[in-house]
Amino acid sequence: MKKLSFIGLAFAASLLPINANAQKYGATPEDSIKCIQNISVYGDFYKQKDYESAYSPWKEIITNCPQSSENAYIRGVTILKNLIAKKDITPARRDTLIEELFALYDIRIQYFGDEGTNKARKAADIETYRGKKAVETYYPIYAEAIAAGKEKVPANYILKYFEATITYVTVAKKADIDLIVDNYNTASTLLDKQLADNPNNAEKINPCIANIEALFAPYATCDKLDEIFTKKFEANPEDTLLLRKICNLLESKKCMESQLYFNATEQLHKLAPSPQTAYLMGNLNFAKKQYSKAAEYFQEAANNLTEDKDKYKAYIRLANAYSAAHSYAASRSAAYKAANLDPTSGEPYMIIANLYAASAGSCCGDSPVMKRVAYWAAVDKAVKARNVDNSPEIQERASKFIGTYSAHFPKKTDAFMENIIDGQSFYVGGWIGETTTVRTRN
Repeated sequence: MKKLSFIGLAFAASLLPINANAQKYGATPEDSIKCIQNISVYGDFYKQKDYESAYSPWKEIITNCPQSSENAYIRGVTILKNLIAKKDITPARRDTLIEELFALYDIRIQYFGDEGTNKARKAADIETYRGKKAVETYYPIYAEAIAAGKEKVPANYILKYFEATITYVTVAKKADIDLIVDNYNTASTLLDKQLADNPNNAEKINPCIANIEALFAPYATCDKLDEIFTKKFEANPEDTLLLRKICNLLESKKCMESQLYFNATEQLHKLAPSPQTAYLMGNLNFAKKQYSKAAEYFQEAANNLTEDKDKYKAYIRLANAYSAAHSYAASRSAAYKAANLDPTSGEPYMIIANLYAASAGSCCGDSPVMKRVAYWAAVDKAVKARNVDNSPEIQERASKFIGTYSAHFPKKTDAFMENIIDGQSFYVGGWIGETTTVRTRN
């Protein structure tokens, strides 16, 4: 094995700045020489995967010059885990090495920071080596990791944090079910933020989001959420933070017909009116089928919200409210505004497609052909939705729509009688007012 000579090590140490020696390689030249020597020795053993021989010089580095290299901590995890996994290891040594592994993360945080990710790694290893019976130990460390690192904590550890929450509540029974709801909000918000900031990591983040939704599903029924939060609402009706959490969660879980949702929304709008509460009031009135009133609130929200993603949601809801009120032109206008805010979403075009299909029988004339020409424009919009949005949900909805309404195209014989031929350009009149292409069925 390649080794540095003592003279070479001494020369290398003499080149180090005094401050660097003190901070990274020890307080004296002798300490620096020993540290550099151990880095070289353990590094060679590590490359050979001789983790047993690497252990002692590596441990000297962690003990005597812990700030010398963060790589020593990364490799240290590999060294310790390989030694722990040895078949001939004694229980006592295994336990000692496991405790060294846990402590290694604390030392790494002390000298190199990244508290969030390193505490999450520590919690995960405690869970691995001590089992779920140690949830009272590892859950609080996960919680500290999330509080410190927020969306910077890798997605898989955010998922493990939520898994630990459920174990902490349902198995260890150390907290009420409220904690599951609170931590679901935390975990899902952080993952959504991660996905928005790092769309290229979607393959890693999306499965974690899906797993968290699946884990939360048993606790996310409208009845269960109503049971959990009604008492909180009644005890703190002036707490605007609580009111916002109730409204947002019930909306996300489609529990907008809940009496609690009505009460919390009205109270929030009364205490702290804003574009956000206007949006919630729109939802409240929509749920009551007061569509014109809902549209007023959604329009107010859309006018005053500042983030494009929030304005997009408000315009989508506005389009749905106008559609339900049979104000088709106004609904289309709102849908186009949503499309301009998010050109990759197919939802606005699906709304317009349904508007066109709904008005086909009355918009354009009384003949068998004219009662169906709106279906051409409707299918055009569904095709547009499918082209701009590759999400499985839109792809499925758009394809189903296209199949359904293509079957409603005018008959070829009827079209021929009106001198309308496949492939011709055709202007669909009425409120639709769009040019499309003739397509018929046999």
